[in-house]
Amino acid sequence: MATLEIAFLQNQLEDRKRKLEDAIALAPKNVGFAGLLHEVDSALERMVKGNYGLCEECHAPVEEDRLLADPLVRYCLDHLTQPQRAALQRDLDLASQVQRNLLPQPNLRTGNWETSYHYAPIGPVSGDYCDLIPCDGQLFFVLGDVSGKGVAACMLMTQLHALFRSLSAMAMPLGQTVSHVNRVFCDSALAGQYVTLVCGQAKPTGEVEIHNAGHWPAIVVGHGGILRIESTGLPLGLFHEAELSSTRVQLDPGDTLFLYSDGLLEARGEGDEYGVERVVGLLRQQAGRPPAELIAACLDDVRAFTDAAALLDDLTLLAIRRIN
Repeated sequence: MATLEIAFLQNQLEDRKRKLEDAIALAPKNVGFAGLLHEVDSALERMVKGNYGLCEECHAPVEEDRLLADPLVRYCLDHLTQPQRAALQRDLDLASQVQRNLLPQPNLRTGNWETSYHYAPIGPVSGDYCDLIPCDGQLFFVLGDVSGKGVAACMLMTQLHALFRSLSAMAMPLGQTVSHVNRVFCDSALAGQYVTLVCGQAKPTGEVEIHNAGHWPAIVVGHGGILRIESTGLPLGLFHEAELSSTRVQLDPGDTLFLYSDGLLEARGEGDEYGVERVVGLLRQQAGRPPAELIAACLDDVRAFTDAAALLDDLTLLAIRRIN
C-alpha cells in the first residue's frame, strides 16, 4: 500500500482514537467503546511495527479496497471465518442494491431528449457512475469511472452521485458545478484516487455543453457524420484549482451523444482490445437508431468481438438522442 494511503489511514485511526477516548470519558462502563479502542490501538501499533495491512494468518497483503473501506481489517478474504464471510456477503449485497437504486430511470424521455443506458459491474459493486437528471427543461447527464475497484471505488461513486444531484438542483453553470465537485473530491478522496468523467447539460434547443475530465472521447453521431469530443481537462480529484473548460455542440433531431466507460474499449478479443475506432465504426453503421437499439447493437458487437468471454472491467454505456 502506498505511503500516502498509510498516512491517510493513520490520520483516520488517530481521529477515531480521540473520539473513542472522549466517549469513554463520558461512559466509562461501556464495554463496546473499550473494545473498539483496543482494535484502533492495535492497528496503530501494527503501523509502527511495519506489518499493518498484512493478514495475521498468512502474512500476505490484505485486499487494498477492504482496508480503505475499513482500516481495522486484519485478515485477507482467504482466511475469513464462515460467519465473517457471511457478514461480508450481506454487506456486499446491500451495497450492490443501494448502488443499483441510485441508477437513473431506464429509457428516460424528457423534453426533446430520449435516453438509454447499460450498467454492468463485473463484481457486486462498481466504480462506474451514470446519472440522468431532468431539471427545468434541461437534461443533466454524467458518466464517469472512479479509479480502483471494489468497495472503496463504490463509496466514491456514491459520493459523486450525491454531489452532482445536490448541485444540479441549484441550476448553476456547468463549469461551476464541476469545479465544486472537484474541490470536494480532492478533500475527501485518498491519495491517488480520482475520477474521469464526461458530464453536461442538454438544452431543449439541441445545444449541449460538455465537460470531458480526462475521460475517453464522447462521440456524437448523426446526419453530419461523427464528432469526437476529446478531454478538455484533468480527471477530478487531482488538483484543487484545476483549469476547467467545456465544449458546446449543436445536435439536430436524430443526432445521438454516446458515452461509455473503459470497460468497452478494454474488452479483448483474439489479442486485441475493442478500442475507440471500433466504437466509431459501429456508431456510423447504426446512426439514426433509437438509444435502446443503439446500445443493444453495441452489446451484441462486443459479445461477438470477445466471443462471449467475460469482460475484465465494469461496463457502462449511455446514449442520449435529440427528438422532435
